[in-house]
Amino acid sequence: MLKEVNIIGAGLAGCEAAYTLANNNIKVNLFEVKKLKKNPVQKTDFLSELVCSNTLRSKSLKNAAGILKAEMQALGSIVIESALKNTVPGDDALSVDRIGFSEYITSKIENHPLIQVIYEEVTKIDFSKVTIICTGPLTTSAMNAEIEKYLNKDKLFFLDASSPIITKDSIDMSKVFWANRHNKESKEQICIPLNEKQFHDFADELKNAELVELKSFEKEIYFKGCQPIERIAKISKKVLLNGPMSSNNLVDENGLQPFAVVQLRQDNAIDTLYNFIGFQTNITWPEQKRILAKLPGLEKLNIIRYGVMHKNYYLNSPKVLNSNLQLKNNKNIFLAGQLTGVEGYIESASSGILCALNVIAYLANTKLKLPNRKTMIGALNFYITNPKHKQLKPMKCNLGILEQENKNSKPEFYSYEQSQKNIKLFVEKNKLIFKVGK
Repeated sequence: MLKEVNIIGAGLAGCEAAYTLANNNIKVNLFEVKKLKKNPVQKTDFLSELVCSNTLRSKSLKNAAGILKAEMQALGSIVIESALKNTVPGDDALSVDRIGFSEYITSKIENHPLIQVIYEEVTKIDFSKVTIICTGPLTTSAMNAEIEKYLNKDKLFFLDASSPIITKDSIDMSKVFWANRHNKESKEQICIPLNEKQFHDFADELKNAELVELKSFEKEIYFKGCQPIERIAKISKKVLLNGPMSSNNLVDENGLQPFAVVQLRQDNAIDTLYNFIGFQTNITWPEQKRILAKLPGLEKLNIIRYGVMHKNYYLNSPKVLNSNLQLKNNKNIFLAGQLTGVEGYIESASSGILCALNVIAYLANTKLKLPNRKTMIGALNFYITNPKHKQLKPMKCNLGILEQENKNSKPEFYSYEQSQKNIKLFVEKNKLIFKVGK
């Protein structure tokens, strides 16, 4: 008789977990509520919807994100498989067509013989059954209350935001230029040039913009890697110039570098939509249109998705989870994704894979030999479950959390080499517990 696991939430982590379990001959009941009720940032009925950005970040193997994606691919990731089949131009980033990406994963999941997708809301956790909770940062109020009931105050949150998306045909292409920051040979991103006066005027508009009022129970706790553009402007114009509006390595067709640049990245495969890079915002919708229309070439812009801010829930995982991503007070319950305190698409997806592998070991009445901290997946897992952390802060993958084999070694590329060696070692040590791929 097949073993069976319930998964609550069919985002990136949930789909990775379901796919990994099913490919290891475990039946999965995958519960998803979005067809009945969508959270504030969801737009489609597809699984694994990308909402804040359409990029899975850097492809470079000298970069933490590139290293993590390589590890995920080695472990049979459906997210990376879909991304590679649905790429759109994105300079150094692995950018994807949002719809194509999610459609591909939805089809794979819904048509897998061992996965049953159940489109309904789960309001009660069945603690008698092995369950993975990966409801994401925007958990429904009923499930949130259910989780809080068992975790008391060991639950935190931060505010996250997304960037606007506009139609390409509403851009005056005579006032912009094409360039890439990292690859000068391939010009894939639309660059809106600003002179010094235009930059200061635009930054002042951002600083003084009308914002959506936060709810009374919300505090201004922002994740450092996803600060609203208007907040950055209030902190310092210099931060804007060194960050999302930097013109570094961006030169126009005349070889001139503007004082500042706003970049737009292709958002779909048919090349009709573009999103603002690094322009997450909580500015009111009318103000977004008014202020962005002041940018050269965007006088007649057509915004098809406005930037929004939302409250992201995550657990104080070191208090409530062990290193296997299980609840300390109930070993049948596992958690994965942003709810655990990893921050970002690939981080969430990778935790879904690792969580599923822990479940496979648990069902086999054995213990997974966890990936070590010389891998990005292992280092992230250690970070979010390390009991020395009194209060967890959301974490993206980064080279700083890796444990280097040689502490005197500086070259970043060494991190990739050690990562691949140790991921292979992880698979080899656990070959009797799980298999990689189909």
